[in-house]
Amino acid sequence: MITIRKAKDRGHFDFGWLDTYHTFSFGDYYDPQFMGFRSLRVINEDRVTPRTGFPKHGHRDMEIITYVFEGALEHSDSMGNGSVIRPGDAQRMTAGTGVTHSEANSSDSPVHLLQIWILPAVDGLKPGYEQKTFGAAEKLNQLRLIAAADGRDGAVTVHQDASVYASVIEPGREVVHEMVSGRYAWIQIARGSVIVNGADLNQGDGAAISNEALITIAGRDHAEVLLFDLA
Repeated sequence: MITIRKAKDRGHFDFGWLDTYHTFSFGDYYDPQFMGFRSLRVINEDRVTPRTGFPKHGHRDMEIITYVFEGALEHSDSMGNGSVIRPGDAQRMTAGTGVTHSEANSSDSPVHLLQIWILPAVDGLKPGYEQKTFGAAEKLNQLRLIAAADGRDGAVTVHQDASVYASVIEPGREVVHEMVSGRYAWIQIARGSVIVNGADLNQGDGAAISNEALITIAGRDHAEVLLFDLA
């Protein structure tokens, strides 16, 4: 079964410096029908204008993944980490018992990214940070694991039974993901358009998937997608 969450139905706020779409309830956007999916709690699609950013703020008891499509986002946190997140990078921050951080676009070009929150398996974890780069060739017409509970295959480690895959799919090509019985999937279309098990999905659309043995994602044009395999 596939349940589509259309891009136009997401929560939307334009603050001038930040143009953001919320797939699930977040901040001032609240919809009791969309509080998350399984352990997946937040998918925010953000566009940050040049020379602006998120001031220092706090988080706790959340696994936070930042995935950039365009531009460069500077990160600084209370653990002493300072980095720049660029296209191809996956950054994981375990908020645990509490962290503060800031994110800034210090360039002259916009930044386009997804902010992803996953509920941890347990609360009160020690805060942690990890960032890895996944080359374009690793994701081309194949599903590249970028985050997993055991950090396998070079993925960043999340403290939850969840696996996150990224793929760039060319027109006419497809990728296939086999689902273990009893697990669920969420697909988020970052760019372009695809066909997922016969359903048309476009940029910004998401889809909850259950009771499907195989997930086939076929490119209609040059597309980039994230697939979440969830308990």
